[in-house]
Amino acid sequence: MRYSSEHKQQTREKLLATSGALAKRGGFTSTGVAGLMKAIGLTGGAFYNHFPSKDDLFTEVVRQELCNSPLARLASQGASRERLGRCLQQYLSMAHLHNAEGGCPLPPLGVEIARADLAVREVAEHWLVELHKAWAATLEDEALAWVLISQCVGALLVGRMLASQAVQSQVLDASRTFVEKALNETR
Repeated sequence: MRYSSEHKQQTREKLLATSGALAKRGGFTSTGVAGLMKAIGLTGGAFYNHFPSKDDLFTEVVRQELCNSPLARLASQGASRERLGRCLQQYLSMAHLHNAEGGCPLPPLGVEIARADLAVREVAEHWLVELHKAWAATLEDEALAWVLISQCVGALLVGRMLASQAVQSQVLDASRTFVEKALNETR
């Protein structure tokens, strides 16, 4: 039975969304094609109607997740320094720390992106360079933009590595204080 191109596109979008959520929750490489397809109610064989390989799916997952992240939306809207500060305070929150599936893809997928094929790393690099350009323009400081990107992603990653909520809070509190101080001192 042939499906319409609209149905095929809807299935592809569902596969991308589900794969992104699964990857951020438990890792992309740990979930096989059969598991990804089962999550959307299809058989593993149907996967190849949508992507030539699992690596191609990961490239698209990374592209979609990065482009749909709150940081990307903030960068594309040309945020003020104050708005950037508010966004980073939300980014460095316990709510975000405990929502890996619905949050920024960099902390949960960063290691997998680093180990991935060149195509995946190029997608991530393109996005990070664009994010950096936007933040550097807002901050009028290229180095500070890289430092804040690294600080925020790193703080979330370290926080998720910790077992106790008290220590997680300490990491996030320290990072929020650092970000606020950095934003206020460079005016």
